[in-house]
Amino acid sequence: MDDTQYIEQRLDNQQAWYSSNSQKNQRWHKRLQFLQILSAACIPFMATLISDQSTLNITTGGLGVLIAVITGTSALCKFDEKWIKYRTTAESLKHEKVLYETRVEPYDGTESFSILVLRVEALISQENRDWSQYINKTGNKKPE
Repeated sequence: MDDTQYIEQRLDNQQAWYSSNSQKNQRWHKRLQFLQILSAACIPFMATLISDQSTLNITTGGLGVLIAVITGTSALCKFDEKWIKYRTTAESLKHEKVLYETRVEPYDGTESFSILVLRVEALISQENRDWSQYINKTGNKKPE
């Protein structure tokens, strides 16, 4: 595999994947945060609006449950952490590509392609190691 193939088939593909997944996680994080804030803000508003005690209890209780579900989902899925981690990796991959294409240090020598492959694969491998460590720490089984 030459450098053009590697960049097109591996580096660009991985950079696009990390960028796309960063955007998805950012959107989910912001949606859930907005819904949580809106739900919490509605509780005192509903308390002043609803005079029937049982309707008030059901409404505020439902909003409280919604807030708890949103909080739990955010903690479980870690959309904010993934968003930042994926964005960092995408930008690092893009940075390596620019350095390589402009042939600046560390890509200014005869082994520039080898260095590119090593550095790109190290960035990608770090994501895999982080995932594996998370799975081992939480006791979850890896999907088959």
